[in-house]
Amino acid sequence: MSKAPPKGRAKPKVPYKRYFDTDNAAADGDTAGLQPVKLKRKNQQNFVGDFIRMQTQSKASKPLRPSKVKAEATDPAEARKSHVPPELLAKYSRGEKVEARGVKTRHFKEQQERKEVYLDYATEQAARTELLLQETAGQLGADEGEITAEYRQEQIAANVDLQSASKHFQLKLEFGPYTMRYSKNGRHLLLGGRRGHVAAFDWVTKKLHCEFNVMESVADVQWLHVPTMYAVAQKSWVYFYDKKGTELHCVKRLTNVNRLDFLPYHFLLAAGNSAGYVSWLDVSMGELVGNFNTGLGDIRLLRHNPSNGVLCVGGSRGVVSMWSPKVREPLAKLLCHSTAMTAMTVDPKGMHLVTAGLDRNVKVWDIRMLNDQPLALFRLRLPANELDVSQRGMLALSQGNYMETYTDLLSGGGTGDRTKLPYLRQRCDAFVHGLRFCPYEDVLGLSTAKGFHSVLVPGSGEPNYDALEDNPYETSKQRREHEVHALLEKIPPELITLDPNEITGVDAPTLQEKIDAKRQLFHLKPPAIRMNSRRKMKGRGGTAKASRNKQIVKDTKRKEFIAEVRQAKKSVIKQHSSSKELAGDSKPKPPRSVLDRFKPKPQKNHKT
Repeated sequence: MSKAPPKGRAKPKVPYKRYFDTDNAAADGDTAGLQPVKLKRKNQQNFVGDFIRMQTQSKASKPLRPSKVKAEATDPAEARKSHVPPELLAKYSRGEKVEARGVKTRHFKEQQERKEVYLDYATEQAARTELLLQETAGQLGADEGEITAEYRQEQIAANVDLQSASKHFQLKLEFGPYTMRYSKNGRHLLLGGRRGHVAAFDWVTKKLHCEFNVMESVADVQWLHVPTMYAVAQKSWVYFYDKKGTELHCVKRLTNVNRLDFLPYHFLLAAGNSAGYVSWLDVSMGELVGNFNTGLGDIRLLRHNPSNGVLCVGGSRGVVSMWSPKVREPLAKLLCHSTAMTAMTVDPKGMHLVTAGLDRNVKVWDIRMLNDQPLALFRLRLPANELDVSQRGMLALSQGNYMETYTDLLSGGGTGDRTKLPYLRQRCDAFVHGLRFCPYEDVLGLSTAKGFHSVLVPGSGEPNYDALEDNPYETSKQRREHEVHALLEKIPPELITLDPNEITGVDAPTLQEKIDAKRQLFHLKPPAIRMNSRRKMKGRGGTAKASRNKQIVKDTKRKEFIAEVRQAKKSVIKQHSSSKELAGDSKPKPPRSVLDRFKPKPQKNHKT
């Protein structure tokens, strides 16, 4: 029996309509257009990107279904992506894909395929991010009836922004003539005067690091792998200093040095002295890895090739010789001029060699092919005494106290050719002894007999830099991290060759020669042993004892010969089996060896 509700209590009300109740929404006209919303997971609610689905199996083993192919083709996220040009993909490509057919196990094969997917994705993203590189290398454009060589530095500085105008300055110094070097990231400047003056400073902010006088002549200066250490070639030896001017080390094995150069990826300080010796010093270990006599006499022209690390040395006979620290003879020689050379440089990409001689010609050579004919020729009124090439391919040369720049390295021209005039022309207050382009800046540094000039050359520097390679704005922590990574990735000096791709290949003829030499061991006879016993006193020995000693020696030599043949046999069988496995053949039969001659012969049964 049901219990009646108590008196005075109101009847139960109808429950409120739910917002997503479809039955009530259909009956009510106000909420008739509402639809239930499917809730997503919390980590997917605000995600607007694309999900990357990895394919764990190859297409040959499990083909895609037609419906899935159609869905991927009509995916709106794929349709929104812009097409990447093939030339951009080729620019950022990591190379050809690794064939997975040679991988034995399934696990490593899938791992390699997964790695190729990641590399393809990284290549595509790198090509897409090129849109962010908005900085472009601009050049001066002259009006009708004018040429850019007429523009002076004061006019250029007055028409650029304040930050660029501050990079044009001049230093008047008393201890010249001077040599100069920019650091690898282009932020710091090092000056060395012939009469002992050494100065290092941040040329952008004009903050002085150190300045001192060594009280003897200075031939050349050079930054090391970090902008806190540098080398100075003084009168007798080479000294190392830190950023504050404190002497760190004195290398007495490098004597009477005229020119210094540094290989940043090998940590090698290259030096050429007045006696004709070329030396390589490993600054990470403090060891001399190479010291050869070139036979060229006093070395005044020394530059390294950035692409392979080969050292180019110019001589008074017009010949450029290329050297490696592990080869005592030059790797190659190139006859550039019929007269003595006055200047030489290599472009930052390692593709072209630029030389100048007393014949008043500047020639551009293809350093990769080493042809006997130059790619371009500049005819001058006077011999060029300094040369340099910028990151964008501009050529700068000096003739006495005049400096000229040309926009294209391969265009040719010169002051002797009226049809092709220089891009910029600048007159200095004294003879130019040093000339270098600043990396990642439109600046050209000139060191003269009376000081230093910083000249604006629009369009000479690379506007977009890689912060993981060279960062002009790096902090002290980033510098320390970069130094550690550079030491871990150091290239040994044995890999310095003309063609750096030779290291990745297999020397097939030499390998075949080794296999043939080991095969010949099977057809060798045991070496004949001749033993002459010592003459002993009477009663100290006899014929029986002498013959026993001879037999012991023969057995020992025979065992050594058998062990050597067995070892050679094992190695050849292993090489043959590996080659047959790759070709898909059956297991080869081991070749006959000299061991068969030592096996006991089977006895014949004679009938009586």
